[in-house]
Formats: sequence, structure tokens, C-alpha cells
Amino acid sequence: MKSKSKQYYDRNAAMYDKILSPVEKTLSKWRKRLLKDAKGKTLEIGIGTGKSLSDYPNGVSITGIDSSENMLKYARKRSNGYDHVEKLLIMDAENLLFSDNTFDTVVSSCVFCSIHNPIAAFKEIKRVCKIGGSIFLLEHVRSQKKIVGKVMDILNPISFRLYGDNINRRTYDNLIKAGFTLSQIEVENVWSDIWQIYRIKNC
Repeated sequence: MKSKSKQYYDRNAAMYDKILSPVEKTLSKWRKRLLKDAKGKTLEIGIGTGKSLSDYPNGVSITGIDSSENMLKYARKRSNGYDHVEKLLIMDAENLLFSDNTFDTVVSSCVFCSIHNPIAAFKEIKRVCKIGGSIFLLEHVRSQKKIVGKVMDILNPISFRLYGDNINRRTYDNLIKAGFTLSQIEVENVWSDIWQIYRIKNC
């Protein structure tokens, strides 16, 4: 049975870029900030329709995965204009079909709100990223502000029912539970404490 998020993305793939168009300029700005230090053999988790492809610096070789075949169909069309895309594959982030220590960089953007078991996925990312490699995440997370966080908790069942999207994920805590240490993780707030960039050194 497909997850809520897979159902949503398969159903809305044709309209997805239009749905996000009002915020795409801001997202692209944040993605450029996220991806500026990507290098070498790079894995993008949840590449979607491939909107991120224009935000990468020169010199990377991208393998992109997504759980939605319909979303990947649009990513494959978009990738025809780029020479830095190596593979686009259907794959579950919780079960990455790559060998240990494969990628210099692993990135994701707005993905861990909808992954069923984010801790398992972070463990897989840690495994396939080379020792000394980098992991870059752009995520919306649960606010630490008492009232705002509580409102997000109240609204989360609605968001999940409609989109398969959890708006109250505690991504920092999940990274620690997956085996990363405090010294490995750098967090940058890009909008309040809800939208954050994580830069992680895989030691």
C-alpha cells in the first residue's frame, strides 16, 4: 500500500511545480545556499521534479532518488538540459540500494517531513556517505517556541491527512538518534526556527 505522501506526489506530479510556484523564488534561494558546498559524487534524496538541478554548483555528479515514479518522470525530462545528472532512480530513503561510503555529498530539500521513519533514513544516509563527506538538509521543523510548537502539533494530523506531510518533525533530535553527534551538526535558521539548513560532517 502506498504511503500518504507517495499518493499525494503521484497524484499531483503534473501540477507540483505550479503548486510551489508562489514560493519557488525563495526555495531556490535557500537551495542555492544549501548546495553551494556540494562536491563530487552527490546523492539527492527526494529529487522530485528536479527543480534543484539548476541550483547546484559546477563539478558535481548527481544521483537523484525519489519514491514517486510520476515525480521522477518530470525530473527525467528536466535533466535533459543538464550534463551533471548521472542517474535518476526510484528508491526508498529508508532502504538505499548503494554500497557503504559511496557519495562525497548527500543532500535533501523538504523531504524528511514526509519520510515514514526519518531515523532509519538518516542511518542509511550516514552509511552511504563517505567518511569525511558532507550531508546538507533544508527542512521545515517543529518550532521550539512554546505556543507556535503547540499549534503545529495540533495542526499536524490535518497536514498529514491531506499531504502525508508532518509539520512538527524534530529533525535535530532525529539526527542524534540516528548516530550523529552534536559536534558534527551545524544548524542555520533561514526563516524563524521553522525553516532550517543542516550541515553535517560525516565522521
